[in-house]
Amino acid sequence: MNVEMEQSNVNTAVIPTPKIEEDCYDWWERHEQVLETQEQLNPEIVMIGDSITHFWGGEPRTPGMQEHESWKELFEAYRVMNMGFGWDRTQNVLWRLDHGELQGLAPKTVVILIGTNNTSGTGNARENLPGEIVEGLRAICDRVYRAAPTAKIVIMAVLPREHKPDHSRRKVIAEINRGYESLAKERGYAFLDIGEQLLETDGTLSAETAPDFCHLSERGYRVWAEALRRLLP
Repeated sequence: MNVEMEQSNVNTAVIPTPKIEEDCYDWWERHEQVLETQEQLNPEIVMIGDSITHFWGGEPRTPGMQEHESWKELFEAYRVMNMGFGWDRTQNVLWRLDHGELQGLAPKTVVILIGTNNTSGTGNARENLPGEIVEGLRAICDRVYRAAPTAKIVIMAVLPREHKPDHSRRKVIAEINRGYESLAKERGYAFLDIGEQLLETDGTLSAETAPDFCHLSERGYRVWAEALRRLLP
């Protein structure tokens, strides 16, 4: 077996890895900001994820990014830490958790939305299979539980992507979410799937909800906020 084939047989979704992709912010700086802010904030709620969480709002603030009104309205009564990082995959979250994020905290609720970027392959990282991504989430949940054993863990289903319902990525996401739901049931975690609420009646994803058919607009974030509200302490 050649080296390339051996590498393809390794589940990269479970191997802790720091910054992989370039984005509109400094990944390393945000990691340091999280470490500096989390002890001072002592959050009741921690949001773990990628750019969809990152761009919603909260602390630490990324310069140039606007906080959405839905974030303010949902979390105004809580101390909330935003641990969303643009372009993160499951392996990036694992690295961050292994390097101090969440350490020493005692949040009441931890919300995890991760995995959509694992469905994209680039020159820096290959696309992961649905089962690999589920194992990546499992490893994240293991670390969250060890760091904050009394926290309520909320697993978010990967949100819909692409405009048309027959796009191949929709099928991949559906398979991932079946695995996520099974993991949540196995461990007694809350599972929240807002996919149908984000889609139009014909199954399309509107640009009004997700302008690039991935990231949410305020309209999309309001759907998330209303669904998440009932799971907060």
